[in-house]
Amino acid sequence: MNVTSNVTSENLRILACQVFIPPTPTVTERNLHLERMVQLVESALQEEPADLVVLPELSGIEYSRSSFGNLSELAETLDGPTCQAWKHLAKVYRTTIVFGMPRTAGSGYCISQVIAGPDGKLIGHYDKLHLAQYGASMEKEYFSRGDRVMTFTCKGFRIAPVICYDIRHPELFRTLALRHNVQLVLHCGAYARDESFHTWHPFIITRAMENQMFMLSLNRAGENFGHSLFCPPWVDENTTPTEFPEHNEALMRFTVDASVISEVRENYTFLRDRFDDYDAL
Repeated sequence: MNVTSNVTSENLRILACQVFIPPTPTVTERNLHLERMVQLVESALQEEPADLVVLPELSGIEYSRSSFGNLSELAETLDGPTCQAWKHLAKVYRTTIVFGMPRTAGSGYCISQVIAGPDGKLIGHYDKLHLAQYGASMEKEYFSRGDRVMTFTCKGFRIAPVICYDIRHPELFRTLALRHNVQLVLHCGAYARDESFHTWHPFIITRAMENQMFMLSLNRAGENFGHSLFCPPWVDENTTPTEFPEHNEALMRFTVDASVISEVRENYTFLRDRFDDYDAL
């Protein structure tokens, strides 16, 4: 594990955690992994505070059929041990923590990103809208999809969590930008190195630029994962996205500056130059 920094201003300070997730076939293994993650994040926060801590999709369990086949044991409600641990850490360090978990929802399960606030209470949760069923993905066999977007505010920034396969659907991001005034998207994934891996980064860059917002696209670490990306709202030969290690675990720091979004939208009038209704043309 290494901790690196790409801090350029003093607005929203992010600690983004590309963490390794071991096999978690049982609750015991899941809880041991949770304990290690909490210690990892706590050590980083002791070194340097952050306003927002972000962990990947399903960060509490392995992405595998063996784990998904045991969701009756591994999935949790919003008052389970995973939420309790992250709520406690958020309160102690007065930060906001976004983490992934399989959530028990009625008679089924959702892939959820949960937000714990600096007061130690849950701000809310987002359930993955688009379930992937290709390549290394098998989500429709185990999970139910969500039915709504979710946004929250941190240090005055409007933020939206989305999950992995959501990135392939541009209508979602247009809605977040135009109707919800989102400035930062937390795209938390479990991007395995299957046939879709090669096009993942171009999608992130496109979504960031066409909607003129910051994008943190955070994967888990590991031989078959890694290579997360932090992308500003404008990219050229002088302003480039920041890449995480190809495979290794890494905690990286970024600062989101609202003035960057304002400047980009002033210089490049993509959003202002839109037609209100393209169906009518």
